[in-house]
Amino acid sequence: MKFLVLCVFLLCFTQAFAQWGEQPMADKPSFMDRFYTGGGLGGGFSSTMDWFSISPIVGYKLSQRVAPGISFMYRYSNYKTYNPHLSTSDYGISPFVRVSVYGPFFLHVEYEYLNYEYPTPTVANPYESIRQTFSSFLAGGGIFQPIGRYAGFYATLLYNFSYQGNAYNSPYTSPVIFRVGITAGFGGR
Repeated sequence: MKFLVLCVFLLCFTQAFAQWGEQPMADKPSFMDRFYTGGGLGGGFSSTMDWFSISPIVGYKLSQRVAPGISFMYRYSNYKTYNPHLSTSDYGISPFVRVSVYGPFFLHVEYEYLNYEYPTPTVANPYESIRQTFSSFLAGGGIFQPIGRYAGFYATLLYNFSYQGNAYNSPYTSPVIFRVGITAGFGGR
């Protein structure tokens, strides 16, 4: 329900601003005109676990509609059900391509390589954890809303085609992934 309210809110305001991909690029845009950066922050707090994540992105607009990039991710988790608490760290890298399709809407395709650590308590060692790597193919779409001339808000809804069920050791509890973030460009449009 929250996602639906967010989408309706964003759609109400998208007509008031120029959209990414619709503004013509200069005949010979400089490197800085095509370069963009940004990312997202995340976090969650509960009685059993706290987590924080940061995911910066760097990209380069190949054309008015095609914008490949790369995202880096770091996540810190603190499991409170252990005494003392058990902490883990995850990190990954994700090359992606976004293609503007109409107005504020874009398609998004991504390959994610994630090095993930999860607790595996045993009687002999209740604070043991295991580190594994996961590769995921993600695809979906999103919306981009400019914030001023060189920045914008984005929201993506992706499907993980590599999802193998809600296994205990999986980094995801669902094949559906929702992300939001901010991007900023450094040149004129």
